[in-house]
Amino acid sequence: MIKVAKFGGSSVANAKQFRKIKKIIEADAGRRFIVSSACGKSDREDHKVTDLLYLCHAHEQYGVPCDHLWALLTQKYLGIRDELGLTVDVEGQIARIRAEVSDGASVDYLVSRGEYLTSLCLAEFLDADFIDAAEVISFDYSGQVDMEQTSRLLKARLNPGKRAVIPGFYGSMPGGLIKIMSRGGSDITGSIVANVVDADVYENWTDVPGILVADPRIVDNPPRVERLTYLELRELSYMGANVLHDEAIFPIHEKDIPINIRSTNEPDNPGTMIVRDCSAEDKKNPPHYITGISGRKDFSAITCMRSHMSTEVGVMSQALAIFEKFKVSIEAVPAGVDTFTVIAPSNALEGKIHEIVAELHKLNFDSVRVEDKIAMLAIVGRGMRQRHGISGAFFAELGMAGINIRTISQTVDELDIIIGIDNRDYEEAIRRIYNKFILTEKERHAASS
Repeated sequence: MIKVAKFGGSSVANAKQFRKIKKIIEADAGRRFIVSSACGKSDREDHKVTDLLYLCHAHEQYGVPCDHLWALLTQKYLGIRDELGLTVDVEGQIARIRAEVSDGASVDYLVSRGEYLTSLCLAEFLDADFIDAAEVISFDYSGQVDMEQTSRLLKARLNPGKRAVIPGFYGSMPGGLIKIMSRGGSDITGSIVANVVDADVYENWTDVPGILVADPRIVDNPPRVERLTYLELRELSYMGANVLHDEAIFPIHEKDIPINIRSTNEPDNPGTMIVRDCSAEDKKNPPHYITGISGRKDFSAITCMRSHMSTEVGVMSQALAIFEKFKVSIEAVPAGVDTFTVIAPSNALEGKIHEIVAELHKLNFDSVRVEDKIAMLAIVGRGMRQRHGISGAFFAELGMAGINIRTISQTVDELDIIIGIDNRDYEEAIRRIYNKFILTEKERHAASS
């Protein structure tokens, strides 16, 4: 069995975590391909390496001295190297990085060095080959991963008789310029590697023992989800569940490779398994009809109204083209007879909203109204379609709590229900849904006593 094991920032935060990784890798000969993030925080006083590198870039860009930041980076990697008895030339590597930055290296190059240095150390500690992601993860001119080229390059570098460590988060453009992915992109690298090597399982090791039904910062001790589908994971991760980058699903889904979310700190916990189809297992052990609850705050709603709009052709498409023109990703478009509302992340509208509204007015709407501070909440579950009246039950519970529902969206397959509420009601809405529909009677009684 071939396994790709990706380790997140908390899993490689210090020498103690490196030792946990070594035990995990050595416990299963199938774990041959390891993808590493940059070192995360060891404790509250520590710093994520990626954050330090972004700070270094900001200081260097404006000519502000940042020797203290480089010293923190050096100290971080020297601590790992010396405690583990490694030979990685940390001082020389960081000196070279500083020289490249002084010569005008891009922010992508600088920020990628966190994964690069962490993986150098991890490869030596695991006695594995180090393969620089810049040499095997290839982007095309549009900035998308070129899977054909990546597959060819990576397969040429793999040694069948030895493990390999590959840095996550970055690759290279045609011509060799370093390009990073969005934050959390090491998940994507891991899924790309799993696709290329035809892995039997893609293990994503993090600091939580799988996907939880709800955010543990909002509800107490939510249970672990034992299994879910790619589509459920996509909905949950897109709407805010941060265990796995939502873009990491596509390379895996293409080859039907299961994803196993595991905890580096609890290696014996089986975690959460994500597959294309859970129906066979569901027949043996039926799941709760709600798989998970997730969401995000800070959306804006732009409502356009014009009498008899429903009888006109192309009005909505013209309006949506304006958002496309300003490169604003749209979350949802609930519509009525004479109105429709475009919901988009507020940060995507910063510096653009006045121009967008002005463009919309050119379409002769009777009114264009903008409302901010809206949260989008997703209730996801493949079993909801078998529960008649479940949407009404959710809405009734929120209504009894005095929570106003601003928008409602539900797919035909009834996989999820997405509602828009005020930011201030976000946490209470999650607690209400969780306590009413997920907690058992026994658990509710224990919580109230």
